[in-house]
Amino acid sequence: MKHIIILGDGMADLPVERLGGKTLLQYAHKPMMDQLAREGRCGRLITVPEGFPPGSEVANTAILGYDLNKVYEGRGPLEAASIGYEMADDDFAIRCNIITLADGKIITHNGGNLETEDARVLIDYLNEKLAKPINEREGCERVKFITGIQYRHLLVIKGGNKHIVCAPPHDHPNEEWRPLLVLPEPCPVDTAVNRMTPQQTADLINEMILKSQNLLAKHPFNLARTQKGERQANSIWPWSGGYRPSMETLMQQYPQVKSGTVISAVDLIRGIGHYAGLKIVEVPGATGLANTNYEGKAQAAIEALKHDDFVFVHVEASDEAGHDGDLDLKLKTIEYLDQRLIAPIYKEVETWDEPVCIAVLPDHLTPVEQRIHVGQPVPFLIWHRGIPADEVQQYDEVSCVSGYYGLLKLDEFMHALMDIE
Repeated sequence: MKHIIILGDGMADLPVERLGGKTLLQYAHKPMMDQLAREGRCGRLITVPEGFPPGSEVANTAILGYDLNKVYEGRGPLEAASIGYEMADDDFAIRCNIITLADGKIITHNGGNLETEDARVLIDYLNEKLAKPINEREGCERVKFITGIQYRHLLVIKGGNKHIVCAPPHDHPNEEWRPLLVLPEPCPVDTAVNRMTPQQTADLINEMILKSQNLLAKHPFNLARTQKGERQANSIWPWSGGYRPSMETLMQQYPQVKSGTVISAVDLIRGIGHYAGLKIVEVPGATGLANTNYEGKAQAAIEALKHDDFVFVHVEASDEAGHDGDLDLKLKTIEYLDQRLIAPIYKEVETWDEPVCIAVLPDHLTPVEQRIHVGQPVPFLIWHRGIPADEVQQYDEVSCVSGYYGLLKLDEFMHALMDIE
């Protein structure tokens, strides 16, 4: 039995009054997901351990069966792995958004939906102006920025301390940004590596945030955007940092997995896949937004299943639409996922002699009316040819409550999936 997980990031939601009190999964036209739910087995999954933020780095790692208490180091190190930056023992890597500020508030976490090539120009500019040597005699840099994808980038601080409190910008739309600046938190002294204190790290990052605003406001890219009436990409916002993680591969954890592939447009997910021992497939036209290449991802998944026994396909689009508060767009992303990605995969593998087990789920809720991540249980379905069906007739947050699997927690989902052989 081969296994494929299809994950619609942030796809789950809360009841919306404009939809007659239905969630988006209840309201959307998604015949393929409903068919798989009707012919398969469903349940709900707690994807966020107690005490952890309901972010994609936490939820996706938990879905793949990892104990967050043992492996969690934040987004930064995972995205470093995806970008190809090999972290040293004394590196501190932190996710660095380019965001939009206006009237003292965070307007959007994505800098007005930056294109990667535009962002590269801004990141190069910030390196030129803000990167700092440790001292005049040493050639290595204390601080450097590394270009990622679209608005998602990386900040590496040599000797930085992870014991700081950062506010994810997507969790604070239309809130004042100054009260959200980085704060230190108590921590034990790290004697293995010569690190800065939490206070020094927080002060350095806050200094760079303030300086970036002055620099970016004067950059020709933002001046041109202002003339066009478009949002400026006018501040960096670092968050979710850590040290190099130590993770076993999926092959070491699950003997059923001999080889695997991850397909995503998002550095974070590729980074998780890297440490999980999965091959990373890049799909032309995969953007992380609603305009992503669904068909290309579907074909890449089909090709991967021909030679691997485990495939993880991640689609970011619903999460981005939820953060933007765009109800119509989020509905479209759910329907696109259903018809343009899940349906082609199902139609192909249904013809194969070797059985394929398909699982569909989100990682967390991104309610379109709240625009933030919410750590409530998410609905999931598991289908393969011949599986005894439960009573669930459609795939959504409410229907899956009565599913065969009930309420699973964290690594129980992966164990249940791998038990299907």
